[in-house]
Amino acid sequence: MITVSRSRRAAIQTAAAAIRASCRNGGRSIEQTALTIRATLPEVRSLEAWRLALGWPRSRTIARIGDLYRSRGLMPPGLSQSMLCRWEHQANEWPGPEYAEALCTVYRAQPAQLGLDRATDRDRARWGQTAGYSESGPDACVLPAPESMVTMTTSAGLPAVRDSLQLALLADPAGSPAVVDLAEAAIEHYALGYSKHPPHVLFTEVHGARGLLSQALTSGQTHEPFAVDLRRGIGWLSALLGNLAFHLGDHTGARAHLATAATYGDRSGDARLTAWAWGAQAMVARATGQHTRAVAHAERGLASVPAGLPRAQLHAWALLPSLAELGREQEADAALATATRELEADPTGWAPGRFGYDVAEHSLHEAEAQRALGRMDRAAATAEASMNACTTGTPGWAAAALVLAQAEAPTQPADAAQRALDVLTRVPAVRLRSTARSRLAQLQTALGPTRAHGVEDLRDRVRALPPAIDAHGVATTA
Repeated sequence: MITVSRSRRAAIQTAAAAIRASCRNGGRSIEQTALTIRATLPEVRSLEAWRLALGWPRSRTIARIGDLYRSRGLMPPGLSQSMLCRWEHQANEWPGPEYAEALCTVYRAQPAQLGLDRATDRDRARWGQTAGYSESGPDACVLPAPESMVTMTTSAGLPAVRDSLQLALLADPAGSPAVVDLAEAAIEHYALGYSKHPPHVLFTEVHGARGLLSQALTSGQTHEPFAVDLRRGIGWLSALLGNLAFHLGDHTGARAHLATAATYGDRSGDARLTAWAWGAQAMVARATGQHTRAVAHAERGLASVPAGLPRAQLHAWALLPSLAELGREQEADAALATATRELEADPTGWAPGRFGYDVAEHSLHEAEAQRALGRMDRAAATAEASMNACTTGTPGWAAAALVLAQAEAPTQPADAAQRALDVLTRVPAVRLRSTARSRLAQLQTALGPTRAHGVEDLRDRVRALPPAIDAHGVATTA
């Protein structure tokens, strides 16, 4: 795999920007700037150096090539960032004649200037010797640029959080302000880091933390107000477990954990927790095609949800998509409008984490609703906005990319297939949520029997995916 450390890639980007600014001030040409970048940064090859000299992200190159094809009356090709990445970084990967001509045209360069006339011996030798790079096949290039995916953290820190909570409870088995603070810190840690860990890894840690609080609550030694705080903590941890079970494809388990979360929300007087748990129940019902039940769950959550950001989230996340799936267009539009008004009225703005809400998530839910209502142009635009607001390679980015692919499928099947293949290239199976797997299945149905480029490859890749949890209850670990 081409593995360039994140810090080294950031250094390359910073150095290239400084070189570009200096060359521009000195009146130097794009070619001279590219040569300077190559001389200063030996791991950068000609094709990438030219793009860096222009100051373009890969997404802009792909957009320009799409525009070029459209100007010629042709359907844009299925070019992806991972394909361009491999051409830039792998010595044995070169674009075909058609893509090479397109790159030369949009970059306004000759093949030799981009290193596309031939792979020189010097290039090959230097590429194989450059520190920080290695190769393991044609699909290896997934991390090099800032618009590319950010490497996820390991699970090394998770057990330490649970250990800290256990130590606090050993010191104060009946509860204390320190225990409550630690429980809240653990929940925040799990919620903010939700997308950084494979679901089954995080599930194990959250389950362990909930068990510690449960033991303290049932010990008979805990007194108010600590018992209320422990119930609240158990409720939020149950909400996390429900969401994790859902993303592992365990819908019945998700319902059980979320029902527990709602109960403990009621018992602790936490209306936000209760409302969120019912919103998540709506999400689970929607995933199984029970849209009428999903609407009922969403409305139950909305009956108690606080105003502002939480209410906006319940309208857009829990209520809007199922109304759209049921074809209740006016009600769906009203739910979206209400969510938007609530957001505008909330002075606190967006909130991060699993229990928060941000512009990427809001655009994703709107895109799904627009697609369900048959408004494919609006679905594509909002899905693309969601995707651009996410870090490439994260679960949120994958969700938006696949919704965008679904919107493209009727008119641009090759683009839709390539976009889905890009998701499968960038997101390992261990991190591929059940929602992404469902969207892939829906996309294959939408693509139908078409023979567009990449469709058969997509079918093969999806067919080869290991299940999130196999028949023996074992989660995918690689």
